[in-house]
Amino acid sequence: MARANEEAAELLRELADLLSITGGDAFKIRAYEKAARAVAGHPDDISGLDLAGLRAIPAVGDAIARKILDYTRTGTIRQVEELRARIPAGVRALTAIPTLGPKKALVLYEELGVSSVDELEAAIRAGRLRGLKGFGPKTEENILRGIELMRGSRERVLLDAAAGVADEVVEVLSALPQVERCAHAGSLRRMRETVGDVDVLAASRDPRPVMEAFTALPLAAEVVASGEKKTSVRTAKGLQVDLRVVPPESWGAALQYFTGSQAHNIRTREIAVKAGLRLSEYGLFDAESDELIVSETEEEVYERLGLPWIHPALREDTGEIEAALKGELPRLVTEDDLRGDLHSHTDLTDGVASLEDMVAAAHARGLEYYAITDHAPNLVMQRMTDEKMLAQRARVAELQARYPDLALLHGTELNIDPDGGVDWDADFLSGFDVCVASIHSHFNLDRDAMTRRLVRACENPRVHVIGHPTARSIGRRPPVDADWDEVFRCAARTGTALEVDSFPDRLDLPADLIRRARRFGVKFAVDTDAHSVGHHRNIRYGVGTAQRGWLTPDDVINTWPLDRLRAFLRKS
Repeated sequence: MARANEEAAELLRELADLLSITGGDAFKIRAYEKAARAVAGHPDDISGLDLAGLRAIPAVGDAIARKILDYTRTGTIRQVEELRARIPAGVRALTAIPTLGPKKALVLYEELGVSSVDELEAAIRAGRLRGLKGFGPKTEENILRGIELMRGSRERVLLDAAAGVADEVVEVLSALPQVERCAHAGSLRRMRETVGDVDVLAASRDPRPVMEAFTALPLAAEVVASGEKKTSVRTAKGLQVDLRVVPPESWGAALQYFTGSQAHNIRTREIAVKAGLRLSEYGLFDAESDELIVSETEEEVYERLGLPWIHPALREDTGEIEAALKGELPRLVTEDDLRGDLHSHTDLTDGVASLEDMVAAAHARGLEYYAITDHAPNLVMQRMTDEKMLAQRARVAELQARYPDLALLHGTELNIDPDGGVDWDADFLSGFDVCVASIHSHFNLDRDAMTRRLVRACENPRVHVIGHPTARSIGRRPPVDADWDEVFRCAARTGTALEVDSFPDRLDLPADLIRRARRFGVKFAVDTDAHSVGHHRNIRYGVGTAQRGWLTPDDVINTWPLDRLRAFLRKS
């Protein structure tokens, strides 16, 4: 994604937050939030668009288009700067805490003089919030949890942010005549849900011009260290990018070594030592003679260690070595295996692209079937009605004629109420091809209540998929507390799939819970949950998470042929 899109989207999100603090119009705030999603998900770079081009982006009207044009010309939005000047920096610092809204942050500043995260934590520990209107013990607990979340994610970035930087670096360096091969490595290649720094590996016999090109990249705001083997830069947002250049003949060993994880590499080095070998980033050597044995490809390195090639997503020392030695590594699901997508939204609710545009994007992906699943009425802010949903169903049927090779499924994303009920009665729900049911509120129910809530949703014969089951937002909201083994038993028994949501701040179910659920025989749906055309690209992150969960194509219902999928959806 172009950096201009994300930077403009961040400014629009900040504008919405600042207006929330100052008591701005709720309609305008939602409009800025929706426009931010549209800009972030826009497939083309906005930096070259004029006013008309910006207005053509869904959810971007004339006033917002002018603000974006302000950004592309000046690097900021004047209204954001004006509001920043009016609102104390301490209040803005507090709004970064997950679970603490902007209005509460303003109250804390005005009533207690709290102007930093550390001051707020100390105030809670000292009992200073007691008696403050709107701040009970549960609120204090949630704020402390939010502080912990924020601190835990401060030094790491989401997968898509790291991938966007890495893709740009790899694309530029790969075009250099001195570079024979180039790829990203490290936790990004392993598809960890957050990334501390970006590792890029290049193979070249002439590293100097490669390093010079790297440090000259527009994203390199600061050169941290420079050398012929390794150079590190830092982006304007503080993300460190490390480039290592190795001789072409060392490519395989270096890629294996710098992909990690550390725990996986310790195991492979132990295997090498027991075989009288020495493994490093330069190759696999005989320990006595120091003679190079293999180094050019990862496959050669693993083979000489007595192992098949191990997929990067599995390299966490969580059983992959043992499975490899037994010949039991799974054939992991890939993006090419996916035949369909069972969760997406249009501008009928909180999406920012039309039904026609979303279907065209699904067709461009080469999918065989595609579900439109706009929100149901219990998510009140989306203003869904029976009439709107039935009218959309008719439009989907009309659109089907234009795409004979893409089966369009009309669905909905239901809301799981605190007691486990969902929107609409069984009669109305029977008209949908697929129903995804998700938690969108009441995230803090206790463990027993949350477990009953999810179990009851799974037991509903009209619910086919539980969407983003833990309801987490990485770095912003923790997962709900449930007896997951009980939920997984129920999902397996009722034939309810669990979603692997591809949004980079969700990646939900997480990989560790995917592995647990799989042991119960649960099936999964790897979906985009796309709210814009650009969000279709997020599928790479959902697939990466599914791979980290050891999922095979047979585990994932949207890899199945349509007739097999339809049979699964007839759970009633």
